[in-house]
Amino acid sequence: MRSNGSAFDIFDVIDALSPRYPRLYLADLDGLAHNNPQLEYIQELSRDMPLWVDAGPRNADGAIDIIVAGAEKAVLSSAYLEGLRELKRAWRLSTELVFEIETGSGVPAADGERWPGADPISLARAARAVGPAPIVLSPRGVDPDWSLVRSIAGDGPTWVDGSFEVRDASRLAEVGAAGGIFHIDSIFAELDAR
Repeated sequence: MRSNGSAFDIFDVIDALSPRYPRLYLADLDGLAHNNPQLEYIQELSRDMPLWVDAGPRNADGAIDIIVAGAEKAVLSSAYLEGLRELKRAWRLSTELVFEIETGSGVPAADGERWPGADPISLARAARAVGPAPIVLSPRGVDPDWSLVRSIAGDGPTWVDGSFEVRDASRLAEVGAAGGIFHIDSIFAELDAR
C-alpha cells in the first residue's frame, strides 16, 4: 500500500524499476515482525530482478533459506541476528550476505552481550572481520549521520537506508557511500513525476 492509500502490484514496480536500478532491497515485513519470511514470494520476485532481502533472520539457517529462495543477498541485521557467532556461522555457509546496523540516535540496535563494541563503527568493523564487506547503515527515526556514514564507508562498501529522497542521492556520493536505499514512496514520487 502506498502512503496515499492506493494499492500497487510489486511486479509492476519491478518492471518500472529494473531498467533504472541494479537491485531491489526488499523488506519482508512478515519475516521481520514474525520470523516468518515469505520464501515463495521471494522466489517469484527474484526471477525478475536481483534482490537483497531483509527478512529479519535470527540465525544462519534463516539467512540460508533466504539465499536458497533466490535472493542475491540475505541481509543480516544487528537488531535481529542472534549475535556475532551466528554471523560467523552464516558466513561459513554463504558469502552472499550483507550486514545491517540499525541505529536510533546513533546507537546500534544490538544487544551488547551478543555484539562487540558499543558504537556502529566498532560493530561494522567486527562484522567485516568475520566476512561480509557490504554494510547497510539504517538510522531509524532520525536523518542519517553523514559523518558516521563517511567513517563506515571508509572501511568498505556501505549503503544507507534512510529517511531521504531519491533527489538527495548526491549526498551519498559526497560521503563515499556505495548507494542508498530509498523508501518505495520516494520511488513512486520519482516515477509519478515523469
